[in-house]
This record gives sequence, structure tokens and C-alpha cells, in this order.
Amino acid sequence: MAKMTFQKLDLNKDAVGEPLEVQFNPTEYGLSKGARFAEVVIPGLDSPIVQFVNGESEKLNLELFFDTTDEKGTGAGAVPVTSKVDPFYRLVKVDGDLHAPPIVRVTWGDQFPGLTTDQNEQPLPAFDCVVERADRAYTLFNSEGVPLRCTVTLTLREYRTLEEQLTELNLRSADHTRVHVVREGETLPQIAYDAYQDPARWRTIAEHNRLRNARQIAPGTVLHLPPVTH
Repeated sequence: MAKMTFQKLDLNKDAVGEPLEVQFNPTEYGLSKGARFAEVVIPGLDSPIVQFVNGESEKLNLELFFDTTDEKGTGAGAVPVTSKVDPFYRLVKVDGDLHAPPIVRVTWGDQFPGLTTDQNEQPLPAFDCVVERADRAYTLFNSEGVPLRCTVTLTLREYRTLEEQLTELNLRSADHTRVHVVREGETLPQIAYDAYQDPARWRTIAEHNRLRNARQIAPGTVLHLPPVTH
């Protein structure tokens, strides 16, 4: 049986440290996703025009259970359940290097978390997120007050980089102006080839974005790739 794991990531989404594995897989989880709309009031109309503003981050709610009574019993020398709970609680604490809680990748089998991509309608392999909330409820103690069981309720908010989101949107609107975030080492001809299968289209990109120096583009620059007619 696949175990649910939590892997800390850096800003480049590379793994940091050893993954955390839950003691018992959750019996259920909940996903929620919303969209934000604004109402545009036009005088004389019976009702306002509803206009899409932006999507909201996906949220994943989990309840994890931890129990150490089977390790050294409940008497003297019992193992406190905090030894298993605290690493998960620290996922909501500020990371000294990031100055924010860490990015976390949650994995659990091939069908988790059950989301689908627009490209091929396949389940996503993981849920990249930040821990928005971590609630701990201790439910069993021994005679010395050592906590032995705990239920941890986590609220996880989806984390996707700007480049990931723009790439997904581009795939859905190939006949419209697209957006590309320049990566380290990329050139305009290379970008033009990837977008139009024609490196000579670099001039189209340069002119559309009013680039003063087309040979030197800083990584992270956002370029608008206009549609072209053949």
C-alpha cells in the first residue's frame, strides 16, 4: 500500500531533506476550488454584467492520525506522539531560508490528488502546496501526562509558479497572444522556434514586445507571443 509523503521543496521545486511519511493513511480528504467574479454595473440594465476576475487556489483538507502506544506501551518510558507530530507542525512555521513556510509536495499513489490537467486529462502526480493551517488535537495521555495519540488537521493551499500557470494557459489558447517567461540561457530565435517552429520569427517577438536589445534578455522577463498568420 502506498504511503502518503510530504516532501519539502526549495523555490526551484527541488527536494530539500528527507520526506515525511504519515503513520496512518487518511481515511478521506477534501478538495475545493473557487473562482472570483466581479459585477460590472451598466446603467439601464436589469442586472449587472458578471465578469471573471481570477481563479482561486485549490485547497486540500487532510486529517492525519498518529499513535505511539504500540512502540513502548503507555507506561513509564512511553514514546510521546509529539515526536511524530512536530515535523508536520513545522511545515506551517516560517522557514529561515525562505522567510516563509516551506513549499511542500504531497504524494500518495498514482491517482492522488485526483486533479486533471488540461493537456491530457491525466491525474496529477502530486499536490504542490503550502500549509495554510495545522490543528493538533491530543486524545490520549498516560499517567505521567505524556501525549500518546494525536489527530492533525491540515489545510493545504495549492502552489504553482507563474511559469507553470502561464504554460497551462498557453496550451488552451494557442490561437491568441500567449505569454512566455524567459529561462536562463534562452534566446529569441530559440523561443520563436518553440512557439512557431520558425526561429526567424524572433523579429516578430522583438517588435511586439518593443525590445531595445533583442540579444540580451534577462531570465524572468515576461514576453507576449502574438499569433502569426502564415
